[in-house]
Amino acid sequence: MEIVKNVALVLHFIGLASLIGSFLVQAKASHKRVDPAMLHGALTQLVTGLVLVGANQSLGEEVDNAKIGVKLVVLLVIGVLVWRKRRARSISTGEWGAIGGLTILNVVIAVFW
Repeated sequence: MEIVKNVALVLHFIGLASLIGSFLVQAKASHKRVDPAMLHGALTQLVTGLVLVGANQSLGEEVDNAKIGVKLVVLLVIGVLVWRKRRARSISTGEWGAIGGLTILNVVIAVFW
């Protein structure tokens, strides 16, 4: 089960890199948009996050359910924003900022909580 946890953690980081990377690449673009990397990153984060929680629990490690719940809600908001705008030619700077800001918020929660 330890190998499952480690593989899920690596994939979780890849999903995070996909979300933040796609956000940062568009920083100077005049027209922001949701690209497939954002959608796939959010879905990867969701699936691997759930696997990580399950793996940690099965290994007998303590899981902070409140922290996981908050991170899940933040990720679901990101997912809804990305899913709704995935086919739009452009999105507002506010929507683009919300996707990036909430992604960074999830990192802050993971590190400091």
